[in-house]
Amino acid sequence: MADINIQRKKSSPSPWLLILLVLLVIGGAAYFLLRHDAGSSAPVSTPAASPETPLPDSTTGAETGPHPDANAAVADMSTHTEVVATPEELAAFAASDAATPDYGRRGLQILSATLSGLADRADFRDAAISTRRDDLTSATSRLEEEGASLRPGFTAATLLLQTMQQKGYPELEADVNQLTAQADALTGRVATAQDQAALQAYLKQAARLVKALSEPPTR
Repeated sequence: MADINIQRKKSSPSPWLLILLVLLVIGGAAYFLLRHDAGSSAPVSTPAASPETPLPDSTTGAETGPHPDANAAVADMSTHTEVVATPEELAAFAASDAATPDYGRRGLQILSATLSGLADRADFRDAAISTRRDDLTSATSRLEEEGASLRPGFTAATLLLQTMQQKGYPELEADVNQLTAQADALTGRVATAQDQAALQAYLKQAARLVKALSEPPTR
């Protein structure tokens, strides 16, 4: 009887094993891909703002914030606002104690402020009065300095009063001439009783002129 060679049929791999291998390959690829993306999108740290450099306004934009020079310009403008006094204030000060150490300087300041307000009147706005007003401003610009002479300021105030009088007050010519003589006699000092008396007489005369010039001209 012949021998029959019987061979077992080789079993094919399980489909579940193939599926598992495919899932492992996909999982590995996805892991490396996600890891690469996470590394490339890491946040970049920004340096902290310096304390000396303020951050721009996030609500309006840096371009709309106030410029420091504008604020400085606004501050410089309020400091130079011109003060205006009245003839009554000038007359009241002129009659006060002339022996006060600051009498001359304060008197000149009040006189200058009174004349500045008067020069703004419509009928006083011309080139000659404007020039005299500028001269008075220049002559009194350094009154706060220690030892500053008062005489240039009183001379400039007298010339401004004279120019105003010539504008339409011929009846005040004698009064202006008297004030001019008083201004020429001033020494610019208030150390002696004589100096104080001369200065007070000048301020009283100037107050009377300013009061008269404050009224409408006769013609």
